[in-house]
Amino acid sequence: MKTLIFLVVVGTYSTAAERHTMTYIETAATGWNESPELTEVIFVNGQEFVHYKSSLKKMVPKTEWIEKTVDPEYWERERQRNIHNEQAIKAHVVWLMERLNQTSGVHILQWMYGCEWNEDTEEVTGFEILGYDGRDYVAFDLKTETYIASAPQAVITKHNWDRDKTRILYKKYFLTQECVDKLKNFVNSGRKSLMKTVPPSVSLLQKTPSSPISCHATGFFPNVAEMFWRKDGEELHEGVHKGEILPNNDETFQMSVDLKLSSVKPEDWERHECVFQFSSVNKEIVTKLDKTKIKTNTGKTEFKGRLLIFKKYIYLSSGLFCYSIEQKRTSGQINNPVHY
Repeated sequence: MKTLIFLVVVGTYSTAAERHTMTYIETAATGWNESPELTEVIFVNGQEFVHYKSSLKKMVPKTEWIEKTVDPEYWERERQRNIHNEQAIKAHVVWLMERLNQTSGVHILQWMYGCEWNEDTEEVTGFEILGYDGRDYVAFDLKTETYIASAPQAVITKHNWDRDKTRILYKKYFLTQECVDKLKNFVNSGRKSLMKTVPPSVSLLQKTPSSPISCHATGFFPNVAEMFWRKDGEELHEGVHKGEILPNNDETFQMSVDLKLSSVKPEDWERHECVFQFSSVNKEIVTKLDKTKIKTNTGKTEFKGRLLIFKKYIYLSSGLFCYSIEQKRTSGQINNPVHY
């Protein structure tokens, strides 16, 4: 099977240390083989810890702590769940192709679902979003216990699923009980690893002499951080562009914030500085705007683009995963019944 290169943005897990999330991302790609191949990746607090691929029929742990904390039966239960889901997702891809009058070609279906738990207040919420061929298709709204169609073709799906009260109960159950119970167990078992803080390496980058100055932070963990430019101690908004937090391929993250030179007078350079700060830590990492520290395309220094493209898994470059967990307060699925 060919490997596609996609850009993925994994939802942030919180804006405070006491909030945690567990996210399931399932991807089915069809068009190369006779039937779709299913891939599932599970994240806790933005950290990938389990991976499943239908060609392997095996759950693969991605962190040391998960191998040491879960019982052996967990791996078999999760493996059986995915094997069971393979049939459902294959049927769903075929159904969507028929629904959209597609007879052939490469098509990708993705399902993202999970839950969020506030350890301090015990508040819980969840999310479920179905995407197809790079576009949101339908999402579950937990508050109204109904589905929201994101495309005209999804209206029929919405009405059918809204009438399926058993399905709705499954979503609510998974959100308020099963997903949250698993999340609490994982957080308590892997707290040391999940709550670790790794500071970034911060650089000033510039493509050309007239391009904006990019303050680039990489190699940090967790993915709950703020980055901004300030002048004389005051945060700047005009002439500033903030980028998304993006994943590296080593379980760390990167982000950038650009400053337009047209908004900076030559005599004011030393009054500007870039600030990186974790949301749960008060300490700042400050980088002064210094011409001698800027890395450019010229000379021996190579400017590396901020958008990290990697082909570790089959993901979608779409708005589906550009939503943060906080923006998608909808529900997921339970273990035994298939959620498709």
